[in-house]
Amino acid sequence: MRTLIGTSGYSYPAWKGHFYPEDLPAKKFLQFYASRFSTVEINNTFYRMPQAKLVQSWADAVPDGFCFAIKAPQRITHQKRLKECDDAVAALLAAVELLAEKQGPILFQLPPNLKKDVPRLAAFLAAMPKRCRAAFEFRHESWHADDTYEALRAAEAALCISDTEKLSTPLVATANWGYLRLRREDYVESDIRDWGNKISAQNWDTAFVYFKHEDEAKGPAYASLLMSLLNK
Repeated sequence: MRTLIGTSGYSYPAWKGHFYPEDLPAKKFLQFYASRFSTVEINNTFYRMPQAKLVQSWADAVPDGFCFAIKAPQRITHQKRLKECDDAVAALLAAVELLAEKQGPILFQLPPNLKKDVPRLAAFLAAMPKRCRAAFEFRHESWHADDTYEALRAAEAALCISDTEKLSTPLVATANWGYLRLRREDYVESDIRDWGNKISAQNWDTAFVYFKHEDEAKGPAYASLLMSLLNK
């Protein structure tokens, strides 16, 4: 299994002195980050569709083998709620194609008030190009059911395994790759070790793992620890 580990976002000035050097300019954050980790989850795409110039700058700043996961815009997940959003999906895919071999999964994070609607999900998946690796983070418990998992499997889409203080997703594999968002504010080494064991036990080709950012740069520390445990 190839395991790509990083954090949700990288552009955090508060990380200076904790993860980034104190004198590192913001324009060098991504380059420095990519020297330590092999992937990042881009979250600001949730608020606005990424522009070609920006996407190209991401690709140019990182080495070969680095991988960007992209959070889908809220227009798709929260405003359109997966319906009648073909144009927005097409625009997103066209933008991220500039990443070329550095393009990773697209995360579709659904709103907490969107209850299970498998026909809606299946119709959305059916319209997605097969080349797109899609992960779905469900934040209403009703989605965690066998018919949801079967719809994801039919489209080779991944159930996002999310670990938070409010809701933890069952560790169910629905694709030959996995996507995890480990977002509790505090983990101890035994927690990270447990997640390492759970990930290693899966029959995935690739696992994408992202820790939550904190001002104290706990996310990079957790990511580094998990990397060291899995590489032993």
